[in-house]
Amino acid sequence: MNKPKLVLIDDDQDVLDLLIGFFRPKGYELKTFEGAEEALAYLTGSPDTADVILSDLRLPKMSGVELTVALQEQGVTTPIIIMTAHRSAEVALEAIEAGAYDFVVKPIHFPQLQVSVERALHLNKIRDENSALRAVVSGEAGPMQGIIGKSPKFLRALDLAKRVANSSAHVLISGESGSGKEVVAKAIHQFGNRKKGPFVAINCSAIPENLLEAELFGYAKGAFTGAVEKRIGLFEEAIGGTLFLDEIGDLSMPLQAKLLRVLQDKKIKRLGENQTRSVDVRVVSATHKNLRQEVVDGHFREDLFFRLNVIPISLPPLRERKEDVIPLSEYFLKKHGALNRSGAKVFTKPATEYLLKNIWKGNVRELENVIERAVVLCKGPAIDVTDLCFEEDINPDRRQTVEVSDGGLSQFVVSDDKILPLDQLINKYIVFALGLNQGAKDRTAKDLGVDRKTLYRRVREMEQAGPH
Repeated sequence: MNKPKLVLIDDDQDVLDLLIGFFRPKGYELKTFEGAEEALAYLTGSPDTADVILSDLRLPKMSGVELTVALQEQGVTTPIIIMTAHRSAEVALEAIEAGAYDFVVKPIHFPQLQVSVERALHLNKIRDENSALRAVVSGEAGPMQGIIGKSPKFLRALDLAKRVANSSAHVLISGESGSGKEVVAKAIHQFGNRKKGPFVAINCSAIPENLLEAELFGYAKGAFTGAVEKRIGLFEEAIGGTLFLDEIGDLSMPLQAKLLRVLQDKKIKRLGENQTRSVDVRVVSATHKNLRQEVVDGHFREDLFFRLNVIPISLPPLRERKEDVIPLSEYFLKKHGALNRSGAKVFTKPATEYLLKNIWKGNVRELENVIERAVVLCKGPAIDVTDLCFEEDINPDRRQTVEVSDGGLSQFVVSDDKILPLDQLINKYIVFALGLNQGAKDRTAKDLGVDRKTLYRRVREMEQAGPH
């Protein structure tokens, strides 16, 4: 997968150094400019030059607001986040009205800035998906456009989604990671009576707990360190539309209590305020966990579960809908072929056989990632099995394995007949455990007997280090 591309614009080299030091270790591809004119020429010179732009407000010759306007006039829709030392609400309003995606005040509160960047990246993803869907699947997917499937279990789930689309009832979508829960949530919104309102999504497990409450409910100026301006939360952003709470099972107990109050009263209170605000929002939530068991185990509130689970929709894993693998693969081939301007048009017979035989532990998400990679790597009009998998996946005899009798682990990869260093061995064990749990980090942490935060930190370090 390609690294997210950030363009950083600031005439203060110290600020640029801080931004570089924060984002580069997190895997971002960075391009820096000290002036808006050079950045404008770069951004309008060719497509796909940036995913998000961070620009200072006060720049020589051309301001950040003027840059925003100029980019829009040139048809550049890349989200731009304006940075400034000025805390005036009027300045922030001017930037937003000019078309800026967000506005942050210096000194920069970096965790909050990262959340803003990630939300902008998510906006890009939705835009790209919608554009590609309109281009390559017009009329192919029937009444739930953009959803591919004909297996009986999947069709039953889709039928229920269609029947509840026009209601105001809360929906809880359950299924393994990567099984398409967000796609179904978007379809419920798109074909319901709230389709003209916003669809706002958040992954409850992807944002630190101390920031998640602020993201959901908003906050007043001075509510916490870094809250230099008031900000509305996602509930207010979703008024008149749908709020999708992914991985709802990862909410802490205190946040569960506050969410329950909002669902009951249809009112929110920003952090640092006493004023309540009405929110007309339909909540669709999703989880890979068994929330009934989480309730029994004392990890999830029973009253919140019943409030969310008015309409339960269960999505089957891809291994239980084998008849959908090839239609999905062909759809992803068209989609990513259009996005990447690829000449790949078909799958060879061996590639088709590989797609059908694979277990797809990561479900539809894994399948799409594999197809996207194949589209990028393929050099001809047909995708072969070698484009779909790495060499060790199709030549397992090239790897040596050693049996172990304890820990429940059947085999490890041995490099060049040498025992792996302990640190690498631990990493491989973590990858093995995550695979058994379909990527569910909370469940894996519990199985390994380690704190959830410890596992999250270890996985981040592994991702940043890259493959060994």
